[in-house]
Amino acid sequence: MTTSGLRLTSPTGELAEQFLTWRHRPDVTRWFLQQRIEDAEEYVAEWAAYDGRDHHRVVAVLDGAMVGQAALGVVDGMGQSGNGAELTGREGRLSYFVHLDHAGRGIATALARDALANAFARLGLRRVQAGCFADNVASWRVMEKLGMRREQHGVKDSFHAELGWIDGYTYALLAEEWKG
Repeated sequence: MTTSGLRLTSPTGELAEQFLTWRHRPDVTRWFLQQRIEDAEEYVAEWAAYDGRDHHRVVAVLDGAMVGQAALGVVDGMGQSGNGAELTGREGRLSYFVHLDHAGRGIATALARDALANAFARLGLRRVQAGCFADNVASWRVMEKLGMRREQHGVKDSFHAELGWIDGYTYALLAEEWKG
């Protein structure tokens, strides 16, 4: 990490309020895969009630300001159950982003690394997957830096509000591949 003074912490209502002041700026949401508008009161309440039991969320705070976040949703694995195979809650979906004013300083890598460490050590997941637009070079570089493998290159499989149908990438990492 190249940013001194960076603190990774759990979400709080106060940090959610900070986040919502810049979360919907077009320069911030340019590469978001999903651009949904949250109800501010519900969003703040969700962050204030965060307990992390069955998922993981971490925020980056720099000089007292919330500058990024990562989230890891837990999902069921794909396949047939039986023969002792447990599919429920065995995989994770990783997402992360950083305020553009703080991009290029290792913050996204630190956030994603924290989420992966929690996925495998605390939540006991067997696999984590993440996706991005192929044109979002910064995002796929973070995934590759952390040892994630590009498993899919979808040709014009992802719709971007400004660019139309563009290519997308899917990356993944297995627990036994995680080097922490």
